[in-house]
Amino acid sequence: MPGTPLARAEHFVWLTARVLEQRRFTHHFLDGSDAAVEAVETALNAYRNDDGGFGHALEPDLRGPVSQPLHTAHALRVLDGIGRCGGQRAERVCRYLTEVSTAEGALPAVHPSLRGYPAAPWIPVVEAPKGALLATGPVVGTLHGNGVWHAWLFRATDFCWAAIEALDATHPYEVEAAVAFLDAVPDRARARDAAHRLGKLVREQQLVVLDPDRADRYPLPAGYAPGEYHFAYDYARGPDSLARQWFTDAELERSLDFLAAEQGEDGGWPMRWRAWAPGTRLEWRPIITIEALRTLRAYGRPII
Repeated sequence: MPGTPLARAEHFVWLTARVLEQRRFTHHFLDGSDAAVEAVETALNAYRNDDGGFGHALEPDLRGPVSQPLHTAHALRVLDGIGRCGGQRAERVCRYLTEVSTAEGALPAVHPSLRGYPAAPWIPVVEAPKGALLATGPVVGTLHGNGVWHAWLFRATDFCWAAIEALDATHPYEVEAAVAFLDAVPDRARARDAAHRLGKLVREQQLVVLDPDRADRYPLPAGYAPGEYHFAYDYARGPDSLARQWFTDAELERSLDFLAAEQGEDGGWPMRWRAWAPGTRLEWRPIITIEALRTLRAYGRPII
């Protein structure tokens, strides 16, 4: 397919994406107007429930209509990207988060209300789930990044600090959640110290592929799909991330070269984890494509 990376991705999005991703692509890369922002929020509202949370397979690996913390985290990232993550929107979301969190303020990866609906097999539904940094960190980080304060947020922030500072073994998705929290939490000195320690863990435990040409020499965490590796750009989504300091300029540039080269012949970027149901790959790839383009652009890589 001829054209720039952005033009090829645009073709892919119009060909395959849900309305929400079509609207997000338009806002981020084609039209930054207020009307485009409103269109994103209108599309996102289709996934919102009366309890203030989000459902309806917004996060494609969890199906069914019920609100879930992972869906709600996804919604907050969308709102953050359009500058609408605040005010009454955030208040409604925080009320929902208060209801589904543990006594410590932590969010479970999956709330028991999902029972009876399809979900990825690696996300078990249990009756009394524990809170997880994986679910809590990105939500708390996004809310802090938008200057939101709520009674629940104080408890959730304490939980995230304790979870991150207790880590001595981890896995890539948990690291991503920790970085999302550390990049936005107000105590910047403490965040820098925690990020420095976390970066050492990532390198010591080989949780990042530093040479994409030899990815198969790196270990995969238990339960990951073949090829489900993580690269420097997965942790440092932009140059302002605390995770950027974990990598040399050469290491980061190699990872960005790899990311740019991952664009497929159809214009989209691939999904590395298991596709467990017919529609999940189709729904995930436009989301992944938008994030890949945003990362490349954040680092000044040409996309047009």
